[in-house]
Amino acid sequence: MPKQAYLSGLMSFISDSPTPFHAVASMASQLSAAGYYQLKVANTWHLKAGGRYFITRNDSTIVAFQLPKDNALQRLHMVGAHTDSPCLKVKPNPEIRCKGYHQLGVEVYGGALLHPWFDRDLSLAGRVVCRDAKGCLVSHLIDFKRPVACIPSLAIHLDREANKGHTVNPQTDLPVLLGQALGDDFNLRSLLEHELNANGQSVEQVIDYELSFYDVQAPALVGLKLEFLAAARLDNLLSCYIGLTAMLDAETDQGMLLICNDHEEVGSQSAEGAQGSFLMSVLQRIYPTAELLHQVLDASTFISADNAHGVHPNFTNKHDDQHGPKLNQGPVIKVNANQRYATNAVTSAMVKELAAQIGLPIQTFVVRSDMSCGSTIGPITAAQLGVRTLDLGVPTFAMHSIRELAGSADAQITHNLLTRFFETQLIL
Repeated sequence: MPKQAYLSGLMSFISDSPTPFHAVASMASQLSAAGYYQLKVANTWHLKAGGRYFITRNDSTIVAFQLPKDNALQRLHMVGAHTDSPCLKVKPNPEIRCKGYHQLGVEVYGGALLHPWFDRDLSLAGRVVCRDAKGCLVSHLIDFKRPVACIPSLAIHLDREANKGHTVNPQTDLPVLLGQALGDDFNLRSLLEHELNANGQSVEQVIDYELSFYDVQAPALVGLKLEFLAAARLDNLLSCYIGLTAMLDAETDQGMLLICNDHEEVGSQSAEGAQGSFLMSVLQRIYPTAELLHQVLDASTFISADNAHGVHPNFTNKHDDQHGPKLNQGPVIKVNANQRYATNAVTSAMVKELAAQIGLPIQTFVVRSDMSCGSTIGPITAAQLGVRTLDLGVPTFAMHSIRELAGSADAQITHNLLTRFFETQLIL
């Protein structure tokens, strides 16, 4: 696929996925269109050799898999990513009135860079649980898709030290401004009911919600030669899209699996997070005997796909001199002696060999020895499954900002590498 067409699809996916719920809905739609059959936990599964299936949990985590056509190929090539990103989530009783202005209280989700949230055009999206006309509880996705709020900065005239280490208090500095003359009886649930009914849903009452604000600025290619991709939620919708398209493009009869978990940004300890039971429960239903399951896992390989830190030209001292990944120079193998990443020599060698076979560049990241690094679903999945694992990611700038930056060439390079991974029989 031409680079521009691939980037166009990626940017559309990001725009259509302001929350994990929307991301999973989009991936489920693409999988269904490609012939993958949706399974339900409560139903009996009738799986067939060569069959293609997917299943979701909480509407925010998804597992898709293709079974091998040949019983001799009882192994899985697996890719994992995560659907969530740092953001501002709306509190349960959020309405604030101050000096005639209407605001909503928010809670910071994950390790967000907070300063970039100021002075942005914000919209609102998520999942809403409602009572319908029949008195039944139903769940709807909602996305206002237009600027409905902002968080204005305080003028520098009123804070002369703003450019000298100003801190952000999440409780007092981040209430989101919705409007002014909204009426004394304004409340968020009524606004949600109106929005849903205006978009064709039959809603009597909003009971509860999971909502987050997001920046409405569309993804864009930037730079004099369009070298960069700027967008919200590149961490980690970029990897979700790459993993999904690689699986759909792979031409192979062997087993493949993609999992995109929620809640990675807050530790993964939830029913739909990587520390939950979801992936293992799916594998146990695919391989119903413990002996077969362990044989398959022993022969399988898992790639945890999550963005890496590119070396920033203004902050080169934040990187080890020998391990400063560059944008547009290919994906990054992430290594950490303290097992914050799950890469070892075996999995690293495998992926380097795959890249060499098709002439793709590959880089390596190790954090400075006097700094700590983040982690991924890689070590968690490796520990739970006992499967050999590698951590891999596209290098980016401004990770966890409201708008991040990646190389415009790296998405398709990584897609080609993961497609090769799905298609190749790795035996070591």
